[in-house]
Amino acid sequence: MRGLKVTALVAIFLAGLLTLPARGDVLSPAKSPMPGTLNYVEGQASIGSESLTSKSVGSAELEPGQTLSSQNGKVEILLTPGVFLRVGSNSSVKMISPSLANTEVEVGRGEAQIEVDQIFKENRLLVREDGATTQLQKRGFYDFDADQNVVRVLQGQAILRDGDRQIKIKGGHEVALNAPELKAQKFDKKDLEASDLYRWSSLRSEYVAEANLQQAPTYIVGNGFGPGWWGPGWYWDPYFSFYTFIPGDGMLYSPFGWGFYSPFWAPAYWGAGYYGRVYPTVGPHWRPAGRAGFGASRQGGFRGGGFHSGGFGGGHFGGGHGGMGHFGRG
Repeated sequence: MRGLKVTALVAIFLAGLLTLPARGDVLSPAKSPMPGTLNYVEGQASIGSESLTSKSVGSAELEPGQTLSSQNGKVEILLTPGVFLRVGSNSSVKMISPSLANTEVEVGRGEAQIEVDQIFKENRLLVREDGATTQLQKRGFYDFDADQNVVRVLQGQAILRDGDRQIKIKGGHEVALNAPELKAQKFDKKDLEASDLYRWSSLRSEYVAEANLQQAPTYIVGNGFGPGWWGPGWYWDPYFSFYTFIPGDGMLYSPFGWGFYSPFWAPAYWGAGYYGRVYPTVGPHWRPAGRAGFGASRQGGFRGGGFHSGGFGGGHFGGGHGGMGHFGRG
């Protein structure tokens, strides 16, 4: 009887391996994306005169001097690794500089939001709006509304410069660019969180995190599935058909609470083609601790001690000490 159980487990495991596409299909993106690469499009949008479709994802790039325009649609653009630019409907964004060390865009009309999951001191992330330039300094979430001439910082910190005027904007504050005096003041986050673009950004962040959970374990050196790990950055996911972000060490949280795992922190792959859901521990969609892992609420999954976080960007597994699939005490 015991032998039959072992044989059944081996058969299930092999079935799971057979669901994986060929090695090159899983782990080899067409190229390493530069800032300005299209990562998702929904509805009507274009770069110059070129209409964007799902086939444009991963190949179309917003190059210096080019403008991305949306009609009844939304677009996600990659900036530096771990930074996502999301453009709302009836909006336009121009690429000024796509350099990794100096990334600059301009919001011409409508609204754009930027999710910053990782930023280094060498990165200069700049956003122009109505003559002012805002430098994003910390991980967080930023909103640029050109129609209302407002810059908002939900989480993080930014420096806004307009001519010889300069002001620091902290989380939960906004600056009206058309006011006689530049002044950072509090705003109601709930209004923005209820907006269509914010909810879409939250959903996109969740999808990208799920793709991370799907891909990060495949880059464990010597697992036989992939070519090994070459460091933090954008990695193509053929199942979702867009790039996900994989950090170089430990794990990071998005402003929405979704986790981004490095390969050696990612849960192991089990099951015949089923990939679980990453549950947030911070942000507006918080869920109770102890529900981390694959499909924790849908199919049992792995159960751990839960994430412990000191806020955006921090955290570790309760009772765990890294390692593949180690969750601590359940």
